[in-house]
Amino acid sequence: MVISNEPAVRVEHLVKKYKDLTAVDDISFSVEKGDFFAFLGPNGAGKTTTIKILCTLVRQTSGNAYINGYNTIKDKKEVRKSIGLVFQDPTLDNDLSAYENLSFHAKLYGMDKSIVKERIDYILNFIDLYGYKDKPVKLLSGGMKRRLEVGRGLLHSPSVLFLDEPTVGLDIQTRINMWDFINRLRKEEQTTVFLTTHYIEEAENCDKIAIIDHGKIIAVDTPSALKKITETKHGEIPTLSDVFISLVGREIREESASATDRMREFSKVLRR
Repeated sequence: MVISNEPAVRVEHLVKKYKDLTAVDDISFSVEKGDFFAFLGPNGAGKTTTIKILCTLVRQTSGNAYINGYNTIKDKKEVRKSIGLVFQDPTLDNDLSAYENLSFHAKLYGMDKSIVKERIDYILNFIDLYGYKDKPVKLLSGGMKRRLEVGRGLLHSPSVLFLDEPTVGLDIQTRINMWDFINRLRKEEQTTVFLTTHYIEEAENCDKIAIIDHGKIIAVDTPSALKKITETKHGEIPTLSDVFISLVGREIREESASATDRMREFSKVLRR
């Protein structure tokens, strides 16, 4: 269920503190329904913490976050029904078949048994893996596994799909095919896509980009509008990479917690 006249994602003065560390520092932004939204920032910038709050994995210190108008603290069950998650690290069970992975996910979400088979068959056809439904995941190619993970995230018909570095480790051809597939699902499933990526060029086609650093949102706008920030400095039309470096600098940051750990954490939440 989606509350009308509400953005797909709304964040208001969100703060998250861990003792002396402020991971998220009074940020506000919104994502309209059906938009393709990119969340960019160096490692340790606050991206993961923000997403964990939006996915009900972590409770904020102050402020509010909403998915389709549902509060991430007060309406956790509705929020979880509204979202799909595809994390960077592989989280499929390699010994189970493609079909069995989706069936297990359906049980986690408590999907109505009368519609599960039909929905799984639809998803497997949608991601062009129906012919491989009985194959163990360990025998699938990297691109097939990523499509299966996206399909799993879509199984319960979420209105918002979180994609955390979805094309990491894929070759160029597979990355192109993956984005063709994601753009198709946006049209056919009317899904709002919330992307985090380190491939700046992948954000070029987004409707809007938020750049976060040291827990603060330092810019939110369309790709073309963001490029104007550095246009006068470069004397030519800048790239998004130019914009990103001009805003956050060249310092290399430490890696954050693994996506596998986050997916395991979310699976535990669904079982509660």
